Amino acid sequence: MESLLELLEERNFHLRKFKELNNNEMDNFCNGNFSNLETFYQTREGLLDVIRCIDEMINEGQGEVEGPGPADSQTRSQVQKALNEKTELITNILSQDLQILSFVENAKSEMIRELSSVKMARKAVGAYKSRGR
Repeated sequence: MESLLELLEERNFHLRKFKELNNNEMDNFCNGNFSNLETFYQTREGLLDVIRCIDEMINEGQGEVEGPGPADSQTRSQVQKALNEKTELITNILSQDLQILSFVENAKSEMIRELSSVKMARKAVGAYKSRGR
């Protein structure tokens, strides 16, 4: 049960790192700075890989909780606390992800508008030049 608790806490540690990474990058996105976007996604993917590995280890260790030998109430309380923290972290991360997607979509839309504007301006200049010949 102790090793399971350690794994739960380790997973929460990495989830907190994930949330922190999102917070830091959201500040950049809010200011229109998307220069670290690729690195940001690669770092997130690395953290998710670590979390997936820990989840697999937790799933393998589920027998400890369900198996013989009851765990003491303090340990069970700590496990429940870790699970509650995980739920809260994931809820916050999902909210952050929605904001991040919004920032990226807004930037993408703005870029498309700018490209359309440039294209229309080029057509206008091209039409003007062809009349002058």
